Amino acid sequence: MLKEKGEYMQWYNDELLQMAKQLGYKLLPAFNTTSGLPYPRINLKFGIRKPEARTGTETDTCTACAGTLILEFAALSRFTGATIFEEYARKALDFLWEKRQRSSNLVGVTINIHTGDWVRKDSGVGAGIDSYYEYLLKAYVLLGDDSFLERFNTHYDAIMRYISQPPLLLDVHIHKPMLNARTWMDALLAFFPGLQVLKGDIRPAIETHEMLYQVIKKHNFLPEAFTTDFRVHWAQHPLRPEFAESTYFLYKATGDPYYLEVGKTLIENLNKYARVPCGFAAMKDVRTGSHEDRMDSFFLAEMFKYLYLLFADKEDVIFDIEDYIFTTEAHLLPLWLSTTNQRISKKNTTSEYTELDDSNFDWTCPNTQILFPNDPLYAQSIREPLKNVVDKSCPRGIIRVREESFRSGAKPPLRARDFMATNPEHLEILKKMGVSLIHLKDGRVQLVQHAIQAASSIDAEDGLRFMQEMIELSSQQQKEQQLPPRAVQIVSHPFFGRVVLTAGPAQFGLDLSKHKETRGFVASSKPYNGCSELTNPEAVMGKIALIQRGQCMFAEKARNIQNAGAIGGIVIDDNEGSSSDTAPLFQMAGDGRDTDDITIPMLFLFSKEGSIILDAIREYEEVEVLLSDKAKDRDPEMENEEEQPSSENDSQNQSAEQIASGSQEVDLVDQEPPEESSLNSHPESLSPAVTDNAASISPSEQNFNPTENHETTSLDGECTDLDNQLQEQSETEEDSNPNVSWGKKVQPIDSILADWNEDIEAFEMMEKDEL
Repeated sequence: MLKEKGEYMQWYNDELLQMAKQLGYKLLPAFNTTSGLPYPRINLKFGIRKPEARTGTETDTCTACAGTLILEFAALSRFTGATIFEEYARKALDFLWEKRQRSSNLVGVTINIHTGDWVRKDSGVGAGIDSYYEYLLKAYVLLGDDSFLERFNTHYDAIMRYISQPPLLLDVHIHKPMLNARTWMDALLAFFPGLQVLKGDIRPAIETHEMLYQVIKKHNFLPEAFTTDFRVHWAQHPLRPEFAESTYFLYKATGDPYYLEVGKTLIENLNKYARVPCGFAAMKDVRTGSHEDRMDSFFLAEMFKYLYLLFADKEDVIFDIEDYIFTTEAHLLPLWLSTTNQRISKKNTTSEYTELDDSNFDWTCPNTQILFPNDPLYAQSIREPLKNVVDKSCPRGIIRVREESFRSGAKPPLRARDFMATNPEHLEILKKMGVSLIHLKDGRVQLVQHAIQAASSIDAEDGLRFMQEMIELSSQQQKEQQLPPRAVQIVSHPFFGRVVLTAGPAQFGLDLSKHKETRGFVASSKPYNGCSELTNPEAVMGKIALIQRGQCMFAEKARNIQNAGAIGGIVIDDNEGSSSDTAPLFQMAGDGRDTDDITIPMLFLFSKEGSIILDAIREYEEVEVLLSDKAKDRDPEMENEEEQPSSENDSQNQSAEQIASGSQEVDLVDQEPPEESSLNSHPESLSPAVTDNAASISPSEQNFNPTENHETTSLDGECTDLDNQLQEQSETEEDSNPNVSWGKKVQPIDSILADWNEDIEAFEMMEKDEL
């Protein structure tokens, strides 16, 4: 382009292009795998697998490593006419798409290049995955292939559904995307607001960018990783340019001079804290200002380029930048490549894509001149509630206004310790503060704050304070005793102990690990929810009562069936279709009062497991079960007395060792959510359960986030999340859930334990502080 203008580089004769082609051919042996995913590294002199190469033995690569090739390789093919480069990059992208988790449409961080199995099954938009998503959208823009846009839109829908918790972006498990995989974010996700601008989803881009800017103002730079309450997790900062990239694109989209001020802050901090005699040094610790003797190439390629373009006038750039697209390293590729050397065969994969809500893509690829006619007020209205999101102290002006309102007789703000989910007045106050209650698919309830929805800035501050108090209350949960799963074993004809159901324990009542198991016939209570005095005490007398979850506290249910003469209780989840395969088990907490009066054992079953018992009752009427801390051996005498059971009942016998091992691997608990109707009709305070049992919050999975714009926390009136082993359960959902399995072949215990140990080792490796 410069040569054609006749002003520069008249001597140039494609020397760099020929060098790029030679380099491309040297890289191709890395793709010699059964999957088509490339090895993570290759020796340019010796290739792969030769002893001198010292490579070729790797088995894993990250998703971004394999999925961030299409722009450069396709450009090389289009420039040179050699299609092989684009073909190899497309094959790698196709394989990653095929290996996505189909139910969540998310991809993991690390994948085995030979088998295609996910090694790290957490998913986010930061390190290890980031540019995979970026290149799907940009490949559509550069190459004009609709399949890339369809894939990106499918992934983006999953990101906004599971990972995005505005203004935060939190990693989740690909198999159980409702579970957060960690409580911190890495700096690489700062590119995502810029990608959202390219997609046309401006509001969440502004929100996340503003949150990141507040972190920068607190620490001068963006730490390599920081927690959801904005404390430093990893203190390094290698002068990453992703935030500057998003700043540039947001300025382009909104025309808001605020982003020029952001860019000015970045330049001032670089000159003040990172500039050294020979360049700019990476920060070893943003808290102390110490340096590393290092300046990465991306600092020159990206940081300076984006900052220059942010402040440049149109005449400062000698070409029209709108005719180009940026690679992930901020190199420019011309858009006319989409019509050049198109010789790559494209398979028709339209049927593979999920039908999505079209409203999610109404603003894809917008004309920013129409959407945002240089109106700074639009972006400002979104940023305003987030201006104090990191600094937990309230602005002095707001404090003064609040104090004056107190003196004038106004009520003080609602405190977390006083909150009752069944109090309509409290619910109205939450709404005014921009806090809403959300009922999740797994039966839990979340508190979510969108400060932009608050009635005023003062109410938004009150909402932020309320959510922070909830977080502090939830810290008590860590002190709770966490109990292993229990077993419900059907011992009557024709089961004879073959069917073992994994049950959640209770923090009250008879402790089955210290006392003999309880054995008895089961009977349904009336009313089925067990929230009032039973009308059929004769039916449950001396039996194990079946009751439904919901409407009241677990402890209240236990007292009612105990007063009716029941010797035990099984609570069955009211969330139809729930299963320990897809949701964590949970232990039932008390009601905040003394529960020593409850002396019978209480266990919890999800809907899928509970339906097995209910179906057995409908078919055989008399069903006897054993409640214990682990499954017992089958009763051979009873089995010999009866005729041989049918093959249909030859289900897997879950041994005592298996249940005991499972309890080591799966330490899982959930909470009892108040139903929507109970929020208005039952005057039961959540406060005692919160303050005494920490029963209403789940902090370690970070369902709430201490931000002014978006705060979430799980509120359940009766129970506590047991989540310190959630990752293991996510990885071993097929093995570590000792659920009933009809007609399955019994797997050797050594094989099961080996599988568990392998997954545990993988997660222990994941927890190391390495990006």
